[in-house]
Amino acid sequence: MNVQITEEELTDLVAQVLRRAGASDGTSRAVAISITAAERDGTFSHGLMRIQGYLDTFRSGWVDAKAEPMVVDQAPAVVQVDAMNGFAQAALAKGRALLVEKVRSQGIASMAIRNSHHFGCLWADVEAFAEVGLVALTFVNSRSRIVAPGARTKVLGTNPMAFAAPRRSGPPLVWDQASSVMAHGDVLIAAREGRRLPPGCGVDRHGTPTNDPAAVIDGGALLPFAAHKGMLIAMLVEILAAAVTGGRFGFEDESMHYPGAQTSNAGQLIILLDPVRMGADDFEARIDSLLEAIMDAGTERLPGQRRFEQRRKAQESGISVPRETHERLLALVSEAPHVT
Repeated sequence: MNVQITEEELTDLVAQVLRRAGASDGTSRAVAISITAAERDGTFSHGLMRIQGYLDTFRSGWVDAKAEPMVVDQAPAVVQVDAMNGFAQAALAKGRALLVEKVRSQGIASMAIRNSHHFGCLWADVEAFAEVGLVALTFVNSRSRIVAPGARTKVLGTNPMAFAAPRRSGPPLVWDQASSVMAHGDVLIAAREGRRLPPGCGVDRHGTPTNDPAAVIDGGALLPFAAHKGMLIAMLVEILAAAVTGGRFGFEDESMHYPGAQTSNAGQLIILLDPVRMGADDFEARIDSLLEAIMDAGTERLPGQRRFEQRRKAQESGISVPRETHERLLALVSEAPHVT
């Protein structure tokens, strides 16, 4: 039995849960928007199932739940944000207006977020920019989780990246992908549901290929997609998200010293382009023609199409939340507040 709930109601409920756990209003709101968007669009690996991870991480002391991001006007086309050991969603929200102002002026602008934690879906960080006519890319590094071909230990993270571009006759083109064959969140879901992984996704703690998600999680490793090519993408993300921003590399992670912590103190880089400011007045129409050509060639589904279809259903009839999950959220709101 499920409960149908509006996006606004679910966002408010999740924000209350996070505030009850000691998070600031800014962090609670920004993270709740991300979690709810994922649940609404069927990206369950980054939706409500992540709430316990946020709460455990708060309680561990690894993240500052009350962090207030510090925004710096670094250069004509650069915004720098120190997340102050808080969540990246709050840092992005704090610096968003200045970033958009810069890209409208310069045609290209970037935001470098450091000392941050990202535990949500990455597409949600870029889609809103495409909705106002901008092209957006973002890169986030994570704790070491993949082992490169021929390597003996994990160095690089699953290191996701996301891209969004506006269209004239439809929702933005948006995609979000990890550098590994399978995202870590999807491995967690497989373990929870007792499902095996497809071949070639990971290895156990001895380096032996396995399709057991528990073995990958318990000391094992994920594999990069397309072998060395995926490793190079993971390296690119590591450099852009950590080295360029001043964030930590994945192998510098210290979360293991904080029992319950499930995030990495790392970095995020966001790059925006204004097609009109760069002289591409017909950009959105050209994107439509490109996508039409791809579909005419036989491609059955565009990136993000399934999410938008799920979103439409949720907007018409509400977000379907398991009753047990809904009751758990209500119980968390009524619990004694967590003191940090």
